[in-house]
Amino acid sequence: MDKRIQRIYVPMTESGFYILFCLQRPQHGYGIGQMVKMMTGGALTISAGTMYGTLSKMEADGLIAFVREEEKRKLYQITPLGEEILALELERIERLYQNSRGEIYHG
Repeated sequence: MDKRIQRIYVPMTESGFYILFCLQRPQHGYGIGQMVKMMTGGALTISAGTMYGTLSKMEADGLIAFVREEEKRKLYQITPLGEEILALELERIERLYQNSRGEIYHG
């Protein structure tokens, strides 16, 4: 993995994390926004500017790829590079969580 990409994305913003997490199956921006609202109980709402800016950047960096268009909406899905970045971020979050509980992280 390109270390530059890793430095850019780890740690991730909360919005970036949820966008990438939701793209483990094909999804469009509006659908991602709805999933994030549901997953966070409405605590996080991703604006259109953030959503489409992040999708564009992640696509340019190779973390996600355009899959197809449905009803004039572009569907994207995570790539193998995106899966690697997501795994690193999940590991980082798990370490933070365990450390906050006074547990020893064994990653």
